[in-house]
Amino acid sequence: MDEIATAKSPTKNHQILSRLPIKTYWTTNYDKLIEKSLENTHKIVDIKYTNNHLALTKKKRDAVVYKMHGDIDHPDSAVLTKDDYEQYPLKMQPYITALSGDLVSKTFLFLGFSFTDPNLDYIMSRVRAYFEKHQRQHYCIFKECDETNFDSIALYENAKIKQGLLIKDLSRFQVKTILVKEYSDITEILQRIERLHRRKTIFLSGSAHDFTPFKQCDVESFLCRLGKVLIEKNYKISSGIGLGIGNAFITGAIQGVYEYQNGQVSNYLNMKPFPQYIEDPKEREQTWEKYRNEVISTAGIAIFFMGNKLVNGKLEIAQGVKKEFEIAHQLGLALIPVGCSGFMAKEIWEEVMSEISKYYDENNTDLIAAIKELGVMVNKPEQLISKIIKIVDLMLKE
Repeated sequence: MDEIATAKSPTKNHQILSRLPIKTYWTTNYDKLIEKSLENTHKIVDIKYTNNHLALTKKKRDAVVYKMHGDIDHPDSAVLTKDDYEQYPLKMQPYITALSGDLVSKTFLFLGFSFTDPNLDYIMSRVRAYFEKHQRQHYCIFKECDETNFDSIALYENAKIKQGLLIKDLSRFQVKTILVKEYSDITEILQRIERLHRRKTIFLSGSAHDFTPFKQCDVESFLCRLGKVLIEKNYKISSGIGLGIGNAFITGAIQGVYEYQNGQVSNYLNMKPFPQYIEDPKEREQTWEKYRNEVISTAGIAIFFMGNKLVNGKLEIAQGVKKEFEIAHQLGLALIPVGCSGFMAKEIWEEVMSEISKYYDENNTDLIAAIKELGVMVNKPEQLISKIIKIVDLMLKE
């Protein structure tokens, strides 16, 4: 209890993993860093470290954490000594069964794991014996042996040979090893995975009372078609359902789900209409700020379209769209301002084009050229669909 730091905060890697759609975690650690990171992202965690826990299921759980060697709060039952390891197959047989099932049916990413645990070796050997060449593909990340970390070349060479043999041995269990130069490279890998995952979800920001320079029916037709095409290409949609444009966009997306994705609307749409009936202006502003952050944080790409509203009978530029742009940029979303749609979207387009390096990688000339194209006027908004899809696809490859 004294040696395991219970007050320690989750690392950046923990934080990234907790935001990814991972539903199952297996750990041999006794600490609570995985649970803390998941709870910090407002997920319901079902923690299991005794045999009896396996028979219980927490309601509405988002993730399950299997602590196969116990928990810091119960050190008397922790798997720690050689005797504990030897008795594990007898005392903790249900965990061996559960882990064996997951190794067969799920893809594992092993992080910070040396593969010296005899229990895991025993389980993986059994899985390999049963399934032979039909095992599930798994992955692990190791830090490559660095000569500077050893007192002599002989020790370095010995460690390098041992690592090579371990990698070869793991391949028998369908575990592919990725070598990194520094531990910080693992964080970069996880960040890339998260960025790729988030960019499969697209947020639409905008509102419209005045549809100039287009006709309202043409704008609605375009948005409906855009939503449908994005779902067809297996993207997900997140929207605050902005006045005048959100309904058409969502309608097209729902049609796309029913037509192309077996009708599972909740798997492809995150619809969050803004709460309108908050009388206190200050409270409304604070609520909307939190709401915007929550909705936008689920996405990786943000499209900005039009952005105007009627206030006391007078047409105004929608400042809420600008706030969503600022939040999206702060959260690291890829930004697509449709400049030719006018109003706030045009102002945002002009801003990003004036400071290209702030918002895009200057080396990505194809993407920047495609963003510039969004400022060129078109006869009908439907002509924008191919341009937007091209940009989305380019952003997914970044």
